[in-house]
Amino acid sequence: MSKTVSVIGLGLIGGSIALDLKKSGFASKIIGVDKSKLHEKQALELSIADAIMSLEEAVCASDLIILSTPVDVSMKLLPAILDRLPSNAVLMDVGSTKSSLIEKVKNHIKRKFYVASHPMAGTEYSGPSAAFHGLFKDRAAIICNPEDSSPKAVELVSEVYSKLGSRLVLMDAESHDEHVGYVSHLSHAISYALAVSVLEKEKDDAAIFNLASGGFASTVRLAKSSVDMWLPIFEQNSKYILPILNTYLNKLTEFKSYLENGETEHLYEFIKEANRIKNKLEKK
Repeated sequence: MSKTVSVIGLGLIGGSIALDLKKSGFASKIIGVDKSKLHEKQALELSIADAIMSLEEAVCASDLIILSTPVDVSMKLLPAILDRLPSNAVLMDVGSTKSSLIEKVKNHIKRKFYVASHPMAGTEYSGPSAAFHGLFKDRAAIICNPEDSSPKAVELVSEVYSKLGSRLVLMDAESHDEHVGYVSHLSHAISYALAVSVLEKEKDDAAIFNLASGGFASTVRLAKSSVDMWLPIFEQNSKYILPILNTYLNKLTEFKSYLENGETEHLYEFIKEANRIKNKLEKK
């Protein structure tokens, strides 16, 4: 039976989920909530949302509430939404960090109606206009600590990801934050640092535009990602980001040393070792 779904946060992730849940028939009605009136207006114009309501109205009117806000905002909204959650409704979030959110509501009387999840998909763009059909197809979707949620709540959220075309993965929150810190959060940190380095050294905008190759463009692409989204992710997951950043800096220093000292054989072996990542990625 089709559900009334509220999406709190009408950006790339929330908007794309709304589009696919409506298209699949899972949602009969999408209620949109956003702090930006412009985003709410765009969501209606782009048929992402069928109606716009206040947070309180949306929660009371929904079978499923999807919290798709920056993780620092989610920390504030999660307990407030659970406080108002109707007895037959389920709340899920789609944030990039999980341990802090789960800890925040671990003793809440309605904890079992909340499912912590993270769809491993995205682009560097933000806002309702960035949303599109098929963003989550064939991508991993992680549900964390499913044993702390009711079976019916987990089943409903699993159905959501099935409708989105995602591959479901069950994982504990600490493992999620650790591994996502390695494969996602570090990539963004490196991209921001690379962008700042080039902007600092290369003052000729035309040179950046004309000479930037596919390699540079793909590596620095993530640096276009929203600061409002990524700053709280870095802060909340610093426990796992800092150690891998130290490893990365050590490896970069090692690379620099080989290049400075003309150690061609060592540099060759370093690059060959890096090539092994190809086999890891092609297993996906």
